[in-house]
Amino acid sequence: MSTDFTNFTVWAPEAERVDLVVGPDAAALPMERAEQGWWRLSAGAAAQLPAGELDYGYSLDGGAPLPDPRSRRQPAGVHKLSRTFDPSGHTWQDAGWRSPGLQGGAIYELHVGTFTPEGTLDAAAGRLDYLAGLGVDFIELLPVNAFNGTHNWGYDGVLWYAVQEDYGGPAAYQRFVDAAHRHGLGVIQDVVYNHLGPSGNYLPQFGPYLKQGDANTWGDSVNLDGPGSDQVRRYIVDNALMWFRDYHVDGLRLDAVHAFRDERAIHLLEELATATDACAAELGKPLFLVAESDLNNPRLIESRTVNGYGLAGQWSDDFHHAVHVNLTGETQGYYEDFNSLAALAKVLSGGFFHDGSYSSFRGRHHGRPINPARVGTHQLVVCTQNHDQVGNRAAGDRITAHLDYGSLAVAAVLNLASPFTPMLFMGEEYGATTPWQFFTSHPEPELGEATARGRLKEFERMGWDPATVPNPQDPATFTRSKLDWDEAGRGDHARLLQLYRELIALRRKTPELTDPDFAATTVDFDEDARWLALHRGAVTVVFNFGGGPQNLGPGVGEILLATDDGIRLQDEGVHLPATSAAILRRR
Repeated sequence: MSTDFTNFTVWAPEAERVDLVVGPDAAALPMERAEQGWWRLSAGAAAQLPAGELDYGYSLDGGAPLPDPRSRRQPAGVHKLSRTFDPSGHTWQDAGWRSPGLQGGAIYELHVGTFTPEGTLDAAAGRLDYLAGLGVDFIELLPVNAFNGTHNWGYDGVLWYAVQEDYGGPAAYQRFVDAAHRHGLGVIQDVVYNHLGPSGNYLPQFGPYLKQGDANTWGDSVNLDGPGSDQVRRYIVDNALMWFRDYHVDGLRLDAVHAFRDERAIHLLEELATATDACAAELGKPLFLVAESDLNNPRLIESRTVNGYGLAGQWSDDFHHAVHVNLTGETQGYYEDFNSLAALAKVLSGGFFHDGSYSSFRGRHHGRPINPARVGTHQLVVCTQNHDQVGNRAAGDRITAHLDYGSLAVAAVLNLASPFTPMLFMGEEYGATTPWQFFTSHPEPELGEATARGRLKEFERMGWDPATVPNPQDPATFTRSKLDWDEAGRGDHARLLQLYRELIALRRKTPELTDPDFAATTVDFDEDARWLALHRGAVTVVFNFGGGPQNLGPGVGEILLATDDGIRLQDEGVHLPATSAAILRRR
């Protein structure tokens, strides 16, 4: 038969009977119980399967057929039958591609549904020339796994092995990665292993995938350490390896790992990192994991030889907060502690602001210091905008709505000349004015209403006006969030885009700007005068956050990049107009 790429095995430890239900006639084939709660199709039953693509599901104890927990395709939606998909059907053209790894790289985060008017993977592939010309090294895709409805951010996925059909499905995903590699661009896939979406989640009917009564922010926690958790963890690890093997993805971004509830001696993160390193050795190419973490715990990125988890990187929100506050002046909620250049200087030199310090937002001490002997600066992924920091604002407004060109240029230099791995959020590079709002398309009215109420409650501590919160279920909220590509060629938008291109190119050819050694970075600043100087070897990056011009340091060396035509070297120092930045090489 030609369907051997789907082995028709399923984990259902509590079922007394499992049938494979196939095709439009809903023919039921009995399955055999195997080890550890698994069920498989007998050789005789498998011989009855027709050749080619099949629609199928699993019936538990005589119930209606459910989608395969490891489904690769859901052409009729997450409530309907699964469809087989042969990942070996794609002829890959990326044999010459080799991932550069995180060190020295720059990441571009995008959401498939709003990156282009069409909102598909094939349409996104049509913009790869632009991204290659921008100079970034990796494209990071927000989650693409199957969810109920036609559009959302991707974090309501319920079938982790399937690619959303509205984006083009799994074949389109393979085409996208192949094309990205031909353009010299790596691909990082955002994956969500900490929760499942609210609609179409049939996993609990198959087995103890979730821990009832042990909730995180989004609902019941995934069962990582209770009875049956061996197979749940296998489900997660196998999914990670699927992206590497079948889709040639270079790295995974692990969503909100602080929401994992795992008390086992070997944490899931360590297990994932070990499996990823083994897969990299097997495939003969670099692969990596980056965690989104609110923990400020360097153990995640320390080597397993010193009892770390061995991840390649983790996000550092402290950088975003320090930049945001010093440019916008916002200090409410979790921004309160970052209201100083001293906070920014601490982040630039040490990686975290909260490294055991008191967090007023949390009402407790938070984080621990980074040991520079164990961690490289490139292991912290930073940004001045991302999907969370924009989309989780009441109106989904970008900093573009509040800052002029000079401030946006300073933000660009802070991000791309920092000691860390910079990430851009789609449209940031040309100062997109389109918002990126929280949008959903739940078919169930009651779920849509509950989501809208939940959003209003989330903003209470930030002091944002609830009247500015758009209805996530309104299709216009989704439409407003699509990029307007015409902006990129106009006025200050085009000027900012050119600055980003020059910054990324300079970063690529200037070793001091990608040196991963914490010891190679020092910072000077003056809180009252509102200037800061970031020293990285023979290169110094100077910033004027003040409202008037000022001169900094001796005027020796050369200007490698300037955000303002008025920046110049003179005997009394580098002359910086208000709200500007320059990258200098000292003699």
